[in-house]
Amino acid sequence: MKLLAIEELVVRFGGVTALDEPSLTVETGSICGLIGPNGAGKTTLFNCVSRLYEPESGEIVFDGEDLLARAPHRIAELGIARTFQNLGLFASMSVRENVMLGAHSRTRPTFLGTSLRPRRTSANEVARRAEADEVLARLRLDGVAHHPAAGMSYGTLKRVELARAVLQRPRLLMLDEPASGLNHAEVSELAALIRELRADLELTVLLVEHNMGMVMDLCDHVVVLDVGRKIAEGEPRMVQEDDRVIQAYLGTPA
Repeated sequence: MKLLAIEELVVRFGGVTALDEPSLTVETGSICGLIGPNGAGKTTLFNCVSRLYEPESGEIVFDGEDLLARAPHRIAELGIARTFQNLGLFASMSVRENVMLGAHSRTRPTFLGTSLRPRRTSANEVARRAEADEVLARLRLDGVAHHPAAGMSYGTLKRVELARAVLQRPRLLMLDEPASGLNHAEVSELAALIRELRADLELTVLLVEHNMGMVMDLCDHVVVLDVGRKIAEGEPRMVQEDDRVIQAYLGTPA
């Protein structure tokens, strides 16, 4: 059963066509990898799904609902969360405080409500903190929960951003270059963590990644973009052996 369906998206920036009518589907419960060389349109596609960009044409349907008819600030409440290629954490805030921001789409108190019902607001804060602590423990971050994000290792900060996305309680988790800047051991740990989250939280994952070892080991299905067009898709091994993919991205054998 498909959770996300993208049909013939077109995005142009001036005279440059960033997406040239690619189509793809992401099955419920799967881990789908989106790969391609720099400039292929991967992050642009992510930005269309999360409604940061408005495509000129095409369709994006999430669980039967037209995402392009939704206001950008209403996307998270549908159950779509994402991480970013460049970390978007607040350095002066603690790890826990950064993660708690992930609950914003589910808890939006008004000024009047906060003023008239301070006890309820306080109870909500306690509940959010408890949820955050549970996620921090799951991602093995509980030991640094009270530390400021500043000074944390890059691998740790990647997990903090992942924890913040998980706290949104997503159905679709979109990860943009989660292994970027990580060493081999950290990549292996991250892949195991993504598998664990998928199984335990019944997530569907859409993954943009350049680390081919991780993609081939982790993903159920892979879609390949090149200069905005889809050139291949299928099971990882089949995609890896596709001549078009080898020529455009993976490189020919020496």
